[in-house]
Amino acid sequence: MFKRIREDITMVKLRDPAAKGTIEILFCYSGLHAIWIHLIAHALWNHGLGFSARYLSQINRFFTGVEIHPGVKIGKRVFIDHGMGVVMGETTIINDDVIIYQGAVLGGTNLIKEKRHPTVESGVVIGAGAIIIGNLTLGHGSKIGAGAVVLDDVPPKSTAVGVPSRLVLEDRKCALDQEHQNLPDPVKEAINNIIYEIEDLKEEISILKSKK
Repeated sequence: MFKRIREDITMVKLRDPAAKGTIEILFCYSGLHAIWIHLIAHALWNHGLGFSARYLSQINRFFTGVEIHPGVKIGKRVFIDHGMGVVMGETTIINDDVIIYQGAVLGGTNLIKEKRHPTVESGVVIGAGAIIIGNLTLGHGSKIGAGAVVLDDVPPKSTAVGVPSRLVLEDRKCALDQEHQNLPDPVKEAINNIIYEIEDLKEEISILKSKK
């Protein structure tokens, strides 16, 4: 447990320029507190102590603003930045080195007791207010733009933006590039292409008319 805490503190120092030191991170980062408390709740859940696990998760939610079902599996060096409003459903799986910003939701879509929540592979960045719904997979190193609504699998090292989300080409700086706001707009690009084509057609029509 103490090794995990040290590793998480080091990870925050690398990823958050606002972090001033170990003491501040240890006492003031609710996203880390939420994960540490969840690890205890998850252990209780795995030992069949369902009520105790759920009750601890509610205490966790009250103090941190992060709602994590005790059944959620969370890997190493996962960073919930700010954290308020983050929700993770029971069968969610989050692998290592994932960054999740405030307001993100990893939700389910049906009432059947099966895998019904997302799987987040290593190195994924989930932007603020993003909603990921259903038993889908966010591939390794992918990025979800702020406010995106993801309803289908996202391939590795790709970027999803919009409502519903669309995959876009992006010049990624690195796998853990935290820029989740200034992303390409595929709808705007499509409209611009149509406008350019209309202008070209107008020009061709004008030329044809002048030749009559």
